[in-house]
Amino acid sequence: MPAELLQAAPLALLFALPVAVVGGLLLHLMRRRSMTAAMVTLALVPLAAALGGVVGVSGLMYTPQLVGTIAVCAVVGLATVPVAWWLGSRFARDALWQREADAAELEAVRHAEAARRELVAWMSHDLRSPLAGIRGMTDALADGIVTGPEAAEYLARIRRESDRMAEMVEDLFQLSRATSAGLDLTLVPLALGEVVSDAVAAECTTAAAAGVAVVADHPEGWPVVSGSDSELTRAVRNLLTNAVRHTPAGGRIELAAGLRGGRAWLRIQDGCGGIPEADLDRVFAVGFRGERARTPGPGPGAGLGLAIARAFVEAHGGGITVRNHGPGCVFEIELPHVAPVRRVAPA
Repeated sequence: MPAELLQAAPLALLFALPVAVVGGLLLHLMRRRSMTAAMVTLALVPLAAALGGVVGVSGLMYTPQLVGTIAVCAVVGLATVPVAWWLGSRFARDALWQREADAAELEAVRHAEAARRELVAWMSHDLRSPLAGIRGMTDALADGIVTGPEAAEYLARIRRESDRMAEMVEDLFQLSRATSAGLDLTLVPLALGEVVSDAVAAECTTAAAAGVAVVADHPEGWPVVSGSDSELTRAVRNLLTNAVRHTPAGGRIELAAGLRGGRAWLRIQDGCGGIPEADLDRVFAVGFRGERARTPGPGPGAGLGLAIARAFVEAHGGGITVRNHGPGCVFEIELPHVAPVRRVAPA
């Protein structure tokens, strides 16, 4: 029996090898076309090669061994082809999903790089202007070109420009913190009304000077949220600063809050005159300053306030949106709600 097997092996190899080669070529041709067809071909090639070898050994004659081999190959094929088809389809879907995910990640990286380049260009321009002014005024003071009341005015202008640059640097620092993967917030229950009251108190002088009224709708009854006091106050203050800056004199800013679907929301309605629909999706982009009614004047700001607000809100597990409504825009923050702790008085 072993001697017969040794004699049949070369003949079986002679018939099986061409089948295997053809199967390999098919797999090579389909490697970038249909993964499902490639998997099915991969399952059928060994069966076809084995069948070819048996046919060669039988001398192309009808024998019980040939019939048995054909039957076994048919049964195995019926079992393996559906499995190969399913695996191929699954692998194809996974590969397509991964390709789309890689493309989306690459596009996000490209957008981030473009935003970084634009930010560097904008900040370089915004810092160059006050630096040039400060240098010119200090040279004039040092050379004695200006004296008396005019010198005092120069010093005051130098102070204002210095404060403006300091705010830009602070915005850059806060943006770096807010977008850092290592940002670690200590979340505690915070009364949303108190957070807003702190932000309003910080902006009340600026709002009064601009002739803008800031009104909060019963903040003492607003919900409690899970947040970090300094970062959440910074986000709300940035939104309020933006609203004051773009609301004309005699305008009104209204703040309201409540619960919806188990989440707390805070709404800020300004009087900016609205944002062009094409720009609504770009409002929170780094460095975006808008157009028309939202074009900033000579005051401070590097176009980072809204980007910082969004980053801090999202770090709290919340979200922020904007839409045109009434005399201006509505910025709405959504945050995780925390049920207030009820203290039971001792008996």
